[in-house]
Amino acid sequence: MASRHQSTPPPDRHTPRPLQRRLGVVDSTAIGLGSMLGAGVFVVFAPAAALAGPLLAVAVALAGVIAYCNAVASAQLAAQYPSSGGTYVYGRKRLGEWPGFIAGWGFVTGKTASCAAMALTFGHYAAPEFATPLAVAAVVVLTGVNLLGITRTALLTRILLGVVLATLAFVAAASVLGPHPPSDGAAGSGGGWGVLPAAGLMFFAFAGYARIATLGEEVKDPTRTIPRAILAALAGAFVIYLGLALLLQWHLPPQQLATSTAPLLDAVASSRLSAGAPFVQAGAAAACLGALLALITGVGRTAMAMARERDLPSPLARVGGPHTVPFLAELTVAAAVIVLLLTTNVLTVVGFSSFGVLVYYSVTNAAAFTLPARPWHAPRWLNALGFLGCLLLAVTLPPASVLGMAAVLALGVAGRFVVLRFRKAAA
Repeated sequence: MASRHQSTPPPDRHTPRPLQRRLGVVDSTAIGLGSMLGAGVFVVFAPAAALAGPLLAVAVALAGVIAYCNAVASAQLAAQYPSSGGTYVYGRKRLGEWPGFIAGWGFVTGKTASCAAMALTFGHYAAPEFATPLAVAAVVVLTGVNLLGITRTALLTRILLGVVLATLAFVAAASVLGPHPPSDGAAGSGGGWGVLPAAGLMFFAFAGYARIATLGEEVKDPTRTIPRAILAALAGAFVIYLGLALLLQWHLPPQQLATSTAPLLDAVASSRLSAGAPFVQAGAAAACLGALLALITGVGRTAMAMARERDLPSPLARVGGPHTVPFLAELTVAAAVIVLLLTTNVLTVVGFSSFGVLVYYSVTNAAAFTLPARPWHAPRWLNALGFLGCLLLAVTLPPASVLGMAAVLALGVAGRFVVLRFRKAAA
């Protein structure tokens, strides 16, 4: 007879501890929009205008179309697989281990470089002479915020997003008020052939909705919340980017826009509201912090998901502390970012992440294509369009970016192959 003192055995200590569902639609949308309105909105229009010339708005629209395809695919998959890891998880579930690994490895490595670039951009806006120490401090502080729990992350993201939206509204008002000098006839070196690479640059302004999917394990009622948050964040970002593109082309001479290192700051400095230029600098710093906060969170969750499947060292899957966060993954990501800040000119290598993110989203679309149950707004042809669009933008990127990230992806694939062979031989 069973003893009355017998009890249910404790959970296996090797079983991954789940995260807690605390995010609603508003917080999830804020995290996505905060990621999309990061450092890029303050710098991306100039290189895109140099490539696309007067067709800058067309490049924004093209990037928005592909981003919409990716967003729909992400929403479909995240609602069905509401766990941390995003496309790494979807690729494994729908396509197999290798596509999932390629997506996850491309995201983690590429976005780690992006974290460093955002931190350094913050440092340059806040105090150029102390850019690197400030960047390191920002990474340390924001990692600490993440370790306090996802609700603290969402709260700070909402505060920073409010500052950024106020800044962008001020820039829009300055552009409308003018003055509007006549065109100097120089519209950059681009044009029709430059629309695709310009769209490739603009696309990454919309990529923040992936952060919502990577936080799927911490979203309340994910089947309802995730699709709404993703599409709402994308719609808001598209309206803002398209509106700013049109206003900047109207307000600034084409050559000035194409060569500017800070186009939004130039737009204010050249307007009747030029006294507000310091406000724009502060807004840019807040944007960098908001995007960095959300990105560190997303990279940490993807690393945790990969560690759960032993595609990264298994200790990275540990979840603990009073706020149930993947503390070891978060700390590892922060350490990697700080190493990049101290040893590398990050602004020259961050372009490599572009290729990795497009590979990531091509896997997203391919995985969504295999789903049997589909809402009316997500036909299969939309997934096919997103897949082909990602590949098209990838091959039009500068060769150095393509070759650099392709080498990183190849290194990850080779490493995983060796580890699997070793495990099989040891079994």
